[in-house]
Amino acid sequence: MSSHDPVPSESGGGAATVDMLAAALRRDAADLEVYAQVLTGALADALPPGAVTVERKRGMADRLAGREGKVARLEVALGEQRLVLDLSGSRPGGEVCKEVRGVVLSRRPVELDEWVRELAEAVAARATSDARARAALERLLLGG
Repeated sequence: MSSHDPVPSESGGGAATVDMLAAALRRDAADLEVYAQVLTGALADALPPGAVTVERKRGMADRLAGREGKVARLEVALGEQRLVLDLSGSRPGGEVCKEVRGVVLSRRPVELDEWVRELAEAVAARATSDARARAALERLLLGG
């Protein structure tokens, strides 16, 4: 998709939109460090305050250089769904949780591809009722 392609008219939950969003979210997945930086930036800009929580790991070199450090854990809370991506190990570990009033009712470990798919569905569903999420969806799809 180029930056000149229009956003699908059914954005906000259609199957085609979810597929395109999942593809956009996977775009930089080959390099997990870059992927985490892009993903956290795009999601933090797009979703309401408090929806995205990022834990970083800072080494001595990061502290001396004034860098933020590497993303170790990313949590995205959308409605009753909490998506957790743990990047602290050698392989990313995803988890999809159902949470009601701060109580986690279920946890399901998932592979990165399924985690991205769940995230795409949650953001697309959120875009149907939230202008900010809709704008984020457009930015992610258009690569802007």
